[in-house]
Amino acid sequence: MLTHLDYRSARAMVLAEVIPVAVQQLPLSACGGRILARDLTAEEDVPPFDRSAYDGYAFRSMDTAAAHAGAPVTLRVLEEVAAGATASGPVTAGTAVKILTGAPIPPGADAVVKYEHTVFTDASVTLFSSFQPWENIVRAGEDVSQGDLLAPRGTVIDPGVAGMLAAQGAAEPEVYRLPKIGILSTGSELVDADVRPGPGMIRNTSRYMLEALLAQSGFTSVYLGTAGDCAQGICDLLRKGLAECDAVICTGGVSVGDYDLTPEAMALAGARILFRGVDMKPGMACAYGSREGKLICGLSGNPAAALTNFLVIGLPALRKLAGRRNVLPQEIHLRLSRGFEKGSGSTRFLRGKLSIQEGLAWISFQENQGNAVISSAAGCDVLAVIPAGSGPVPAGTLLTGLLI
Repeated sequence: MLTHLDYRSARAMVLAEVIPVAVQQLPLSACGGRILARDLTAEEDVPPFDRSAYDGYAFRSMDTAAAHAGAPVTLRVLEEVAAGATASGPVTAGTAVKILTGAPIPPGADAVVKYEHTVFTDASVTLFSSFQPWENIVRAGEDVSQGDLLAPRGTVIDPGVAGMLAAQGAAEPEVYRLPKIGILSTGSELVDADVRPGPGMIRNTSRYMLEALLAQSGFTSVYLGTAGDCAQGICDLLRKGLAECDAVICTGGVSVGDYDLTPEAMALAGARILFRGVDMKPGMACAYGSREGKLICGLSGNPAAALTNFLVIGLPALRKLAGRRNVLPQEIHLRLSRGFEKGSGSTRFLRGKLSIQEGLAWISFQENQGNAVISSAAGCDVLAVIPAGSGPVPAGTLLTGLLI
């Protein structure tokens, strides 16, 4: 069993254990935020025909070749074409069709003038300048051409992708089903949020923290319960979670004390331990395992340590489980808004908030970044990475940041 890997090696090992969940078809109206399970390729042009970009008049551009303010051209109006209708006949020399935005361009016409740039009556329209072919016309396929790859498998269905699916008539696209993630806690000292803790007891912060993070990340979660400091009790909850869920997150019991029994419980449940411990702060204590392709993320009982480790190592694997194409956090360059005085023997992650000032990215962070200081995670949207072996880091230092 491997111990104290660097975070990139640990993340790669966990990612290798995961395959995406099954695929289902859903009505497009229920697919917002879901993950495409098939490449979206255009089967038809969008728009499917040449159409007017404005309310105005469609005509032959050649009829305006000599037009200017001192010598306007007057055309005879044949009819009016609204969006959703088509012209009854072609536009011929010296004629025009009144047309509304989005209406198909009549045969023979190759230009449109905005009505406010003309003088018109019910029977005629006068133009005061020349026009180029296809001026003010949205050409067929201008947005999307047949055969274009619009979105690859693994893309999140955001408003733009939903619009492209609708334009292609994909009323029931194939998407990955929502993974169900089990959460269990260990520790005889834990009580739920609605319970007043007795002497020596604490509220179970990690449960609610992880539930919120999973919901925000597009997963469903189920709370499996709290096990005391008993390997068999933890094992029973792990087995329940592995039977009902696609992955399990367990908090507590992953260090090296007498009551740190989660790795033993994972082995009792039939899991293969991938590694114990990662060379990072916070979040060094952990134990990751797998049973029959289902991942177990054993995290620290300290909430901030659990959160940091999970954001860096566990969450990318769950994104792969969900079918996402891009699973790793985006890396950016950012600067520290204040100095960080501690030396960092291991890779250190600072929880903070991203801001852009005069075109540069900065991280502001709370001074106390301890394992149990969950207040430093409130509003956190970026992690600054301080390389292992660093001493105190002054304000303004350029670091790598992970967007979360």
